[in-house]
Amino acid sequence: MRIPLSWLREFAEVPAGATAEDVMEELVKVGFEEEDVHRPTDTLQGPVVVGQVLSIVKEPQTNGKTINWCQVRVVPEGAEQTLTGEGIDPSGVQGIICGAHNFVEGDKVVVTLPGAVLPGDFRISARKTYGHLSAGMIASVRELGIGEDHDGILVLSRIGLDPEIGTDAMELLGLYDQAAEINVTPDRGYAFSIRGAAREYAHATGTTFTDPASKVQAPEVLSGGYGVKLNDDAPIYGKPGCDRFVARTVRGVDPSRPTPPWMASRLRLAGIRSISLPVDISNYVMLELGQPTHCYDLDKLSGDIVVRRAAAGEKIATLDDKERTLDPEDLLITDDSGAIGIAGVMGGAATEVGDTTSNILVEAAHFDEVSISRSRRRHKLPSEASKRFERGVDWHVAGIAAQRVVDLLVELAGGTADEAGTDVGTAPETVTIELPAGFAAARIGIDFSEEQIVTALEDLGAAVEKHDGGWTVTAPSWRHDLETKEDLSEEIARLVGYDKIPATLPVAPPGRGLTRLQQQRRRLIQALADAGLTEVLSYPFVSKAANDTFGVAEQGAARPALKLANPISEEQGFLRTSVLPGLIEVAKRNHSRGFRDLAIFESGQVFLPGDTAGTESIPPLGAKPADEVLDALYDGVPDQPFHVAAVLTGHDSPAAAAHAPRLWDWADALDIARLAGDVLGVDLVASQGSHQAFHPGRAARLSLRTGETVGYAGELHPKLLAATDMPARSVALEINADALFEAAPDVIVARHISTFPLATQDVALVVPADVPADDVLDVLREGAGELLEDVALFDVYAGKGIEDGKKSLAFGLRFRAADRTLTADEASAAREGAVALAAERFGAVQR
Repeated sequence: MRIPLSWLREFAEVPAGATAEDVMEELVKVGFEEEDVHRPTDTLQGPVVVGQVLSIVKEPQTNGKTINWCQVRVVPEGAEQTLTGEGIDPSGVQGIICGAHNFVEGDKVVVTLPGAVLPGDFRISARKTYGHLSAGMIASVRELGIGEDHDGILVLSRIGLDPEIGTDAMELLGLYDQAAEINVTPDRGYAFSIRGAAREYAHATGTTFTDPASKVQAPEVLSGGYGVKLNDDAPIYGKPGCDRFVARTVRGVDPSRPTPPWMASRLRLAGIRSISLPVDISNYVMLELGQPTHCYDLDKLSGDIVVRRAAAGEKIATLDDKERTLDPEDLLITDDSGAIGIAGVMGGAATEVGDTTSNILVEAAHFDEVSISRSRRRHKLPSEASKRFERGVDWHVAGIAAQRVVDLLVELAGGTADEAGTDVGTAPETVTIELPAGFAAARIGIDFSEEQIVTALEDLGAAVEKHDGGWTVTAPSWRHDLETKEDLSEEIARLVGYDKIPATLPVAPPGRGLTRLQQQRRRLIQALADAGLTEVLSYPFVSKAANDTFGVAEQGAARPALKLANPISEEQGFLRTSVLPGLIEVAKRNHSRGFRDLAIFESGQVFLPGDTAGTESIPPLGAKPADEVLDALYDGVPDQPFHVAAVLTGHDSPAAAAHAPRLWDWADALDIARLAGDVLGVDLVASQGSHQAFHPGRAARLSLRTGETVGYAGELHPKLLAATDMPARSVALEINADALFEAAPDVIVARHISTFPLATQDVALVVPADVPADDVLDVLREGAGELLEDVALFDVYAGKGIEDGKKSLAFGLRFRAADRTLTADEASAAREGAVALAAERFGAVQR
């Protein structure tokens, strides 16, 4: 919310010399966040004055362009020029070259004199051009930074001004004003208005607040106005989409009248561009009171206005010149011709106020927050109105806002207001909250006095009634967020001052520390980081193609995935079924910035929908759903296992003197996967694997001893690497960590370390080429018996000396006994037992 200081001063006691920074400093005290400062003088500096064109000489140029050599008076005739500087003529008449042709002799214009600086650091000086010394510039609104119109220069009479020559144009156009921008949280929608901001500034400074609504004299009762019917036959959660609609009529409006500079200046500082006088008035009142309003061309309406839900397939052309197909949940403003507006979001083009409008119907309504929020999201149509309605608007201010628009249309647009009007709807029940004495003190940690509590609540606008044991508090109509005694306690703390809350360290409650699952996750992630990998975080949103590639091993098989209803990007419209797509995007981004030697990993949930996704309806608010309803909700939630993935590209270390870095390969990915198993006490089995995202010959399937597949590791497929512009031979792995956690023992028991010496023997076996080395290793382990401490493959050979269709596998066997030193015969016997079992299972022959 941008808050022009000149506007704020009308309703709060802001010191004359206060800056936007000073205002934000005060608002921070009551819980707002600073966003930005908007100050025209940061980019625009004078002298900028009002001048009158005395003469225009049109001079055609050889390039086909015609320029105007103008004499412009910048001080009143007979007055002395008090400004000095190079290029400023003491006579008060400046010679200026101008290329625009939308002005005539006698027009009063804005002149930037030598020494001025325009937005974009454009410095004005006297310079020779087109055969003349041009000392200044006649400015357009875009050159002044107050609009986008650059078709011609700004003629002051066309915006309703006739100032004295030499007047400071920056002051005339409100360019010395400044705005403080604050961040407004969703629960404090009342602060999206000068009314709300001024009230909060008064809270922060302890000064007087003048409610702008109190300055408007609105009739208590309206009748006999334009016909309006509220006909919501499908309310969301049983709450009507519109519970108040005020309509007022103003006739004989002159829409061609310019918006006064003071209003245009405030709108501009508030971030809203000036469009036309009726529209500007509507926006001005919305910013001032927080109540969005809308102006219809009365002569374009046909029949009564009906507020209803849309019919399936119904369409509307909105003010942004787009045709939109409506949803049955959309709340509409309609007449006999059909939809003329999406309620609380945007009006329709059919009844738009235009240049020929003379009679206006003013709408000020109160709409349900949920209805407006859903329509805004559904149509991707954010507006200033919807931003306020979906956060909650004061029901009681609608009539006041309508009257304020009427008053301004009469004052500024020359209209005449009808005495008759329309006000239909039902006021909501007031919210009454019981606040026990001592509750706020116990919750916040400050011993609040009774005066502090009552004063804070009354300053909010609440009605406070004391009784035995505490207070009965009636929340103000503009504070929809106040519903419980906890809410009141927080408001008391906020207004008394957060700085009054003592800083004390809470005492940790007794317990058993981290859960088993928490310990496992931390142990796994820490082990990967200790191994030299860098943890990253990517978005869980991916494309369908990414899910189909990484989420399922078999090529051509589609992976069921959850499609987002309102994705940030249509290209990433699904929740991930694998962590690798996002991790590869992180690697690509690093590569594009010159970082190509990477070892990164990510841990997080993937989303695997089952047969049921979601439920047909959402349970109503205010009551606990039945058990069967809760069961249905849980059944509709997708399985979300915890996965760990890593991507390794480039080299394992930087190049250095006497050190040649090594390229990462598939074995490194497999080692990291085994590390994950080791740290959890799970024995991972690696076997030849096949996955469409991995190289067909350099991928390992990772499984438990039970045979359950828990992941893959290896080199990524060359086609995938080429398509994603990744370095060749990049490797990756992904593991279902939840499966490891479940298989892990509760306690990892360390193996006893024997003090007896080790006996080492090697064996080379010739086996059929299609026999996996890991299967042979398992058989050797089984056949060697309990004396075998470890066995490892250290060589694979096929070629000269080895029969075709065979391969040689060399293993190193380590033997040790826990209670004695092994003899050579005992170690050899154990080795022979292992070789014999391999010969029996695979036909292995010892070399």
